[in-house]
Amino acid sequence: MDQTLRLLELYLPLIGWVGFGWFLGRVLPARIPAALGKFLFWIGVPIGIFAFLRQANLSETVWLAPLVAWIAMLSAVGLAWVWIRVQNHLLRRIRLSKRSPFWAKYLVSEQLQQRSTQGSFLLAAMVGNTGYLGYPVSLSLVGHEYFGWAVFYDTLGSTLGAYGFGVLLAAYFSDQSQKSNQSPVRQIGQALLNNPALWSFWIGLAGRSILLPQPIELGLKGFAWSVIALSLLLLGMRLSQLASWSQIQPAIVSLSIKMLIIPLLLGFALPHLGISDLPQLTLVLQMAMPPAFATLFIAEAYDLDRSLTVTTLLLGSIGLLIVLPFWLWLFAA
Repeated sequence: MDQTLRLLELYLPLIGWVGFGWFLGRVLPARIPAALGKFLFWIGVPIGIFAFLRQANLSETVWLAPLVAWIAMLSAVGLAWVWIRVQNHLLRRIRLSKRSPFWAKYLVSEQLQQRSTQGSFLLAAMVGNTGYLGYPVSLSLVGHEYFGWAVFYDTLGSTLGAYGFGVLLAAYFSDQSQKSNQSPVRQIGQALLNNPALWSFWIGLAGRSILLPQPIELGLKGFAWSVIALSLLLLGMRLSQLASWSQIQPAIVSLSIKMLIIPLLLGFALPHLGISDLPQLTLVLQMAMPPAFATLFIAEAYDLDRSLTVTTLLLGSIGLLIVLPFWLWLFAA
């Protein structure tokens, strides 16, 4: 009963704000979500991270969160690459036999032979929406006391993974003739230096011991929760602008790796690192987040398969509502 109430407390605002954002995204000019996105990126999310970090319980083991994030991302890329190699092997067998078995349409995708599609497939399996979506899910199901685990996972894990290793992957799988004029290393450096969430993270850590007047503390807390609502609103707006349901088969495989296989395997391995109970649940929820919108930005910058990326974003956002009860049932204390 307690788990049902926790999910209900999450689903009502989650579906409500995202649904309202989807409606607004269909009727408002495109400049509105763009402006809201800039506000959240430069002001809202950084202040929210600063405010919630002041309330979070940061034990010494919280520094394991980024390590878990990198293990999850690299494991996902490894499994996704194995699937691509399996696809290549199956296609060769089918072409040699000159006939297509009944299971081929379910397991084999010729689109995964293209390098641009492979790049999008790997990115979708690796980079999760641990910020705009992972934060409200973690706060609702676990509470602000363990929010530091989610922030460490996102800022030192997913963010660095997306704009670091993710950019390198995109550059590798991009068409040589269509790559960005800037080198991947320079793009990574610019993305990290121009990311206010990372700066806010370090400032928030350094300023945790500074006492602020009670009205300011309450104002920061209220602003931080309003940022959560605006983030969900923006997510709905962005989803309303996506319009592709092609490449279902590779999208389902990529999402299965990202949202099911990796959280399940690593979730049961976390106690061996000394992570259990609510911190364990927090990290599992972060690992199980659907692909981040950063995958679409990177795919567009490096001319990867935008259609596959959009499909994984849409299916993943819907699939999250289905898998959350499973993770709560399996790992909730």
